[in-house]
Amino acid sequence: MLWIKAFHIIAVVCWLAALFYLPRLFVYHAMSEDQVSKDRFIIMERKLMRGIATPSMIATLVLGFWLLHYIPGYMSAGWMHAKLTLVVLTMGYHHMCARYMKQLANGTNTHSHKFFRVFNEIPVLFLVGIVVLVVVKPF
Repeated sequence: MLWIKAFHIIAVVCWLAALFYLPRLFVYHAMSEDQVSKDRFIIMERKLMRGIATPSMIATLVLGFWLLHYIPGYMSAGWMHAKLTLVVLTMGYHHMCARYMKQLANGTNTHSHKFFRVFNEIPVLFLVGIVVLVVVKPF
């Protein structure tokens, strides 16, 4: 079970690292004015989403549910319900990133680089909440 936990933590780190970086690319993409730069950001965003973010999200979920299989008592804990709520919100954020990535690629984006600078901070809140819940187990 410790191997599963270790790989779960690694997957979480990779997933959130990608979610920290992808909106930062959106900031620069939204600021770019020439087509060469826009095309470069489209490629970088696609590779980050398909190569790291989505596989890491899937690994996080599979390994997390595998851990819950071994420790089913956690499902009766309030902190786990709160943590899983934050995981679902993180998944929603991931899908919002995918939507914004498509809009930027299609030229239909309506958000400014300032919006993406604020949007970029949201996964930090999820991370803080998840870590505090798992370590402190407040309820």
